[in-house]
Amino acid sequence: MTNTSTQATDRRRPTEVSARFARSAWFRQDRFGMFIHWGPYAVPARGEWLRSQEQVSVEDYQFAVDGFGAEDYDPQAWAELAEAAGMKYAVLTAKHHDGFCLFDSALTEYGSMHNGIGRDLVREFLDAFRARGIKVGLYYSLLDWHRPDYPHYGDFIHPERENPAFADHRPDLESYRRYMHGQIKELCTNYGQMDILWFDFSYEGMGPQEWGAQELIDTVRALQPTALIDNRLEADGGGPGSIVTDAPTDYSGDFASPEQLIPVDGICAEDGSPVPWEACITINNNWGYTAGDDLWKSPEQLITKLVECVAKGGNLLLNVGPDPRGRIQPEAVERLHAIGAWLSANGESVHGAGPAGLETPEWGYYTRSGNTLYAHVLRAPIGPLALTGGLDKDSIARISLLADGRELQLCDAWVVKSYPDIPFVQFGEVGHFTYPLADPIDTVVKIELVEAPGAVQPA
Repeated sequence: MTNTSTQATDRRRPTEVSARFARSAWFRQDRFGMFIHWGPYAVPARGEWLRSQEQVSVEDYQFAVDGFGAEDYDPQAWAELAEAAGMKYAVLTAKHHDGFCLFDSALTEYGSMHNGIGRDLVREFLDAFRARGIKVGLYYSLLDWHRPDYPHYGDFIHPERENPAFADHRPDLESYRRYMHGQIKELCTNYGQMDILWFDFSYEGMGPQEWGAQELIDTVRALQPTALIDNRLEADGGGPGSIVTDAPTDYSGDFASPEQLIPVDGICAEDGSPVPWEACITINNNWGYTAGDDLWKSPEQLITKLVECVAKGGNLLLNVGPDPRGRIQPEAVERLHAIGAWLSANGESVHGAGPAGLETPEWGYYTRSGNTLYAHVLRAPIGPLALTGGLDKDSIARISLLADGRELQLCDAWVVKSYPDIPFVQFGEVGHFTYPLADPIDTVVKIELVEAPGAVQPA
């Protein structure tokens, strides 16, 4: 739930909104990233919300902190996997809601430098991914269930929210803000250029005012002026907050971050202009390592959902949850390699592409890059494929299969005579014959245009 207590102030000028949009240019080109949820919650293997859902005390959670050893942590292997999957950026949880830090902080000993690991896991991640040319980001939870100055009893989601032993607990938000701002300043100062700072999240009673959002964003912009920031300093995972208004706040963020859902129509501002967005999605059903979660999304589903995001003007941030030793599950590895194999042949229809400005066809999606359309055919037609959606056949210069460059031709057989205004493309020599799709997951037809048919440029 979004806290709107300070949304009436600190409004941006239109030129600042334009600057925000320009800052996300690379993000809207790259389209596909890796999310990594990793921390002590991998030890009990029941997800990163374990402490809240089961109302586990700090003391009873200590076994997870002590058991989190990262013995097989190999960030180079993670980066190699992300690169093989066609991912262009990656975001690691530097600190999740449990308060445990994967980075070297002078403000706490509750982290990987002091629990027996003795390593700055964040620095190793950043070094490995940067070495492969992958842009990097850090997730930082605005919540902290370990800090004694953070709200406990009566809070919406704190593990001790119903524990009568904490009925007299009084939070010290000023103290907590100093700590949180100090840690974010450490991340912005000690680790080089950040491409993304991914804050999580606001909820009832804890929003921009409680976080000191304006002061925080001023600090971040001074230290990391080019870093992209998500919208959760004022929003949760279910809404865009004021980023879609005609006068967003300074802390509204550079992109919206819908969670476990792809927006029905993408995300636009009140004036109809596109808003950068990124759907963060789990590869099974949980963010953190969950041993009993065998509900893995298929490679086919993940590929087509990536395409759907791009067609609607968004990105896909796909999550993996390594085990306590730092190993990514084989099922996740298999799926990432499958996505990468498809992207190796069809990547130009995703990376650098965006909405086509055409109506969505019944057989799949269109994406567009400059003067080239990409028809993502997910369902095979009977006979030739109708390029519906408002495409003018006279604007088509050449049609081919993207994966192998094989030229296709428009159909002029008798079966299409009833639809003189719709281009039909045939997949074989005989126009009215039915042929199997070259790729049963997503056959991408590349349509090079003579001139743009009045469509908008990719968002």
